[in-house]
Amino acid sequence: MSDVANEIYRQLGGNRFRVMTGAKNMVSTENGIRMRIGRNKTNANFMEIVLNESDLYDITFAKVTRNFEMKSVKTYDNVYNDMLVSLFESHTGMYTSL
Repeated sequence: MSDVANEIYRQLGGNRFRVMTGAKNMVSTENGIRMRIGRNKTNANFMEIVLNESDLYDITFAKVTRNFEMKSVKTYDNVYNDMLVSLFESHTGMYTSL
């Protein structure tokens, strides 16, 4: 994974985040990370976090269908790094740690 993707993963909680949320298929992008997430209250099964030019994060939650169409897309722009976990938890209803 790229340095940016590793840093985002670390800020989310690392392996604890992956285990608690059922995150899988993590893919590093040029300036971010995308992954599948487990069942949650919003029905989203895909999340992408991208570092923008303001040095803040843009987060996209979506339901990806079997035909790889993105539906019910919800985006959050200009999120600070210390807000990543709380935003994820409030949007999905899943906890990232015990």
